[in-house]
Amino acid sequence: MQDTIALITFLFPLAYSPGPGNMFFAANGARFGIPATLRASAGYHIATWGVTAALGGGALTALSLSPNVFLALKLAGSLYVLWIAWGLFNAGSIQGAETSATPPTLRDGAMLLLLNPKAYVSIALMFSQFLPHPSSGGTSDVLRITTIFTLNNLIAFTLWTLLGDRAARRLRSGGHAVYLNRFFGMVLALVALWMLAS
Repeated sequence: MQDTIALITFLFPLAYSPGPGNMFFAANGARFGIPATLRASAGYHIATWGVTAALGGGALTALSLSPNVFLALKLAGSLYVLWIAWGLFNAGSIQGAETSATPPTLRDGAMLLLLNPKAYVSIALMFSQFLPHPSSGGTSDVLRITTIFTLNNLIAFTLWTLLGDRAARRLRSGGHAVYLNRFFGMVLALVALWMLAS
């Protein structure tokens, strides 16, 4: 129980402070509302659980053998979020505002995690501090830490999505939609640059 409390305390500032993932979900919550972000959230957290379990099981050792892997992930992740930002920025602004923005998908959520090298580093740091017996393989410890990490992120990202939803609820309809698309397109572009610089 003490280990779990210590783990949650360690994870709290990582999960709840502003970061690329939180800003991604806050921006999408503001633009589309909570229900429309559920698929992306599911994709992100399913990927989180899988990646965390794999890294806890030793995949990080294999990844570390290629020093260019993290650089490639950083570039690919930033470009992917920029692509989402570009689509959102241009939604509703092309010839008479006939096109509309679309909420992020299950794939978008999963890709946000899979192409974020900062997530891999955070997961590795977490296991280095809280995996009691890394040499013994401790599958139950890996699964416990993985599940706590994933649920903690899920709660944090849901709160950020809710915050974004509440902040922009009155602005989603009518003529405001085009401006919201452009604003949140720019926010996501900043998230992409943040991912690239971190």
